[in-house]
Amino acid sequence: MNKQRLDKIISTQFNISRKDARRDIKIGKVTVDGKTVKDFGFQADPEAALIEYMGQALCYKEHLYLVMNKPKGVISASLDKSRETVVDLVPEPLRRQGLFPVGRLDRDTTGLLIITDDGDFAHSLLSPKKEIFKTYEAELDGKVTEEMCKIFADGITLADGTLCRKAELKPMGECKAEIKICEGRYHQIKRMFGVVNLGVNELKRVAVGGFFLPENLKSGECRELTNSEINAIFTDC
Repeated sequence: MNKQRLDKIISTQFNISRKDARRDIKIGKVTVDGKTVKDFGFQADPEAALIEYMGQALCYKEHLYLVMNKPKGVISASLDKSRETVVDLVPEPLRRQGLFPVGRLDRDTTGLLIITDDGDFAHSLLSPKKEIFKTYEAELDGKVTEEMCKIFADGITLADGTLCRKAELKPMGECKAEIKICEGRYHQIKRMFGVVNLGVNELKRVAVGGFFLPENLKSGECRELTNSEINAIFTDC
């Protein structure tokens, strides 16, 4: 049994405030197993009971796991008073209270971003101890050398003395490279390349663990992750 307060269920699952959920329950807009319930403190099992809100049946999900192809110019945050956030881009059918991006991509960085309302999941994904590598493609203003790859693999020290964990750097052309890191310090990749006197012109995250950005997911689009995709995140790529 997984009983919860009815106002909590309606609020989280239909993306409305707890105050609005209570109001609508009081005026008879919610039914449980075919019976109108006006007590917002009523305990119901959302996985077992048939709960309807304004005629719409609840399809209960304890947590949401979304993948977004983050566009340039959008900040990785849940809420900002003056700037557009990645959560603002989540389509209405997928919105719910408590969504947040797992980690951050810089405003001008694009690509794979996970959005969820599951704090434990986010912690597991971000923990350096788990060594879940994030893979990026970088367009640079110079050429990557073998010596640079060795410096990254040994654990590069940033200009402020911060020692980074091991990273995998691989040339992908004249001024392009793939880089894999398992931590996420502020502007880390740009700062790492700065140590070897290379500037980053474009940066895109293409994979997290063994899960790669879907080719058919256009910039700014977002969809739910499948169970197999969630499992792939925690698999070595």
